[in-house]
Amino acid sequence: MAYHSPQQIAQLAIEAGTKKVHLPFPSVLLLGFLGGAFISIGYLLDIRVVASLPHEWGSFSAFLGAAVFPVGLMLILIAGGELLTGNMMAVSIACLAKRVNIAQLIKNWFWITISNFIGALFVAYCFGHLAELTTTGPYLDKTIASAQAKIEANPLAAICSAIGCNWLVGLAVWMSYGAEDIGGKILAIWFPIMAFVAIGFQHVVANMFVIPAAIFAGYFNWGDYFYNFIFVFIGNAIGGSVFVSAIYWLSYRRELALDSHSQIKGH
Repeated sequence: MAYHSPQQIAQLAIEAGTKKVHLPFPSVLLLGFLGGAFISIGYLLDIRVVASLPHEWGSFSAFLGAAVFPVGLMLILIAGGELLTGNMMAVSIACLAKRVNIAQLIKNWFWITISNFIGALFVAYCFGHLAELTTTGPYLDKTIASAQAKIEANPLAAICSAIGCNWLVGLAVWMSYGAEDIGGKILAIWFPIMAFVAIGFQHVVANMFVIPAAIFAGYFNWGDYFYNFIFVFIGNAIGGSVFVSAIYWLSYRRELALDSHSQIKGH
């Protein structure tokens, strides 16, 4: 499988982040909707796989759910979609490289957040609630338990959990840029995403699905959701922009600057 070096991945991430902020506004909304919907479908699949497994299986059942969840990010990165947590990494490193300004970063994050939320709500309401895939039997129990665990985390725990989450999600996106074929991209995505789900880290877009799904079933309220959202958003932003983008930018900035200089001279 052909792949790129870490330094080359950094350059590709900068280019990807730059392209993201220059997408036409309708594309931002449509691809953001898909991003929220695809992550939610991955979470819905997790619930449907895990909920009816025997309790005695313990953490192995959590692993099985984590093993199917990555389909969401695979759909986004291969079929097409925009995901807030991935953009927290890619747009941040483009900003550090001065290819994107702070206003563009904030605008991109804002509209991708809104469109991801709409996509996640669509899956939670239409598939979870109307199709009754999260409202009956063990599937309801699993949805409530998942949402409750996220809501009940104290602010510091939620932020730290979210940092760990987007450190891994950012790395999944980062490594997918390093693969040149679909098989390589799938492997690059699968391992980090499986890891964050099995560990139980908090993902802001995944929470856009599971907590509203529980709310639509008559549990919790929107105040609970938005309180959780604030801290998970902050943690995810730190995980993606600091623990991935900033560290790699500081590590490879000399090589990246030389590459940019060579490209300018070549023109």
